[in-house]
Amino acid sequence: MRVGQRIIAAALVVNLGGCGFHPLYAPGGGTAAGLGDVFVDVIPNRNGQLLREALERRLEGTGSDGSKQYELTVGLIFSGSAIGIQGDNSSDRTRFLGTATYTLKQPGLLGKKIMTHTVRSLDGTNVIDEQFFYSDLSAEAVQRRMAENLADQIVQELAIYFRAHPDQT
Repeated sequence: MRVGQRIIAAALVVNLGGCGFHPLYAPGGGTAAGLGDVFVDVIPNRNGQLLREALERRLEGTGSDGSKQYELTVGLIFSGSAIGIQGDNSSDRTRFLGTATYTLKQPGLLGKKIMTHTVRSLDGTNVIDEQFFYSDLSAEAVQRRMAENLADQIVQELAIYFRAHPDQT
């Protein structure tokens, strides 16, 4: 970076505070404490396991080590559809859609529901003739990417909620 670009970048960073910008995941804020207090319930199937692991990675270490104040339950649906249909009715592309509906509530059977929302992720993979091993690896990579994407969306929405409701943390 040239000197002029550095000065402009520094001026922009300084001015962000004046417009009300605050980092969402800043340490010491209510957002980080709220995220650390979320327990992720078991999500069935392999795709659910991938999503739960991704959520736990994002939520761990952000709050207290004590008991959790919130429980996150997630319903997950992954579906695939063939696109790119060839003349012989074969497909050369598969599109995958992941839909996660989550509920944040207080722990326990009668815990108060705090929020419910749905997030979606769309991805795809090419189908190569007679490359079954490649197809399996590609589908697994798509499932991992979609789980990571869904986890990012869920954690971001939880962070926004905790930022808007600091009294909840």
